[in-house]
Amino acid sequence: MDAQLIAFTGVAAGMVALPGADFTVVVRNALASRTAGLATALGVAGGLLVHTALAVAGLAAVLVTLPVLFRTVQLLGGAYVLYLGISALYALRRRNGRSGQSEEGTADDGAGRPAPREFGRALRQGFLTNALNPKAPVLFLSLLPQFVPHGQPPLPRTLLLAVVVVMLALIWFPAVALLVDRLGRWLRRPRTARVVEGGSGVALTGLGLALVTGPLLR
Repeated sequence: MDAQLIAFTGVAAGMVALPGADFTVVVRNALASRTAGLATALGVAGGLLVHTALAVAGLAAVLVTLPVLFRTVQLLGGAYVLYLGISALYALRRRNGRSGQSEEGTADDGAGRPAPREFGRALRQGFLTNALNPKAPVLFLSLLPQFVPHGQPPLPRTLLLAVVVVMLALIWFPAVALLVDRLGRWLRRPRTARVVEGGSGVALTGLGLALVTGPLLR
């Protein structure tokens, strides 16, 4: 049994499950519909695939060693997360102004499924939230080499570790989306939905501001 692989799986699972902007976006979109939540979860896993591929290719090392390039990614990621947070707060304000209307399913068609455009938007939000995460290159660049046994070719092993990370994301984030949908009857109550929407908006706005105005993450 590969003890290092088991240890890496445990560490990676903790990293994937750690609440952040990706988790918040999945929860927020899952409140709209199950399909929107699952689309966001798939997008998040796709964004994670970008970072694992960069780490395997060694490009993450270039990103980390070039402060200007790294800061650019940090600003882009922060600006996008900030946009999502402000959008959530604006949607909450608009919803409060239409308290007499239905709170549910404006993005769904008559069959209860999101329109293709909304599915694509949820997928894109999940992907960009993770793909523009500036901390991910540092995490993977520092983590993956520690679990490559001495004397083994690094490329096959690193590829295996990258697959493990993406598979964990494909398990965790859809599970979160399904859980939110399962609790949807309670979570979609007008008062609860406003609390969740407001909380996610504040969290995303705070994360975005921290990235945009904070020091270089190295």
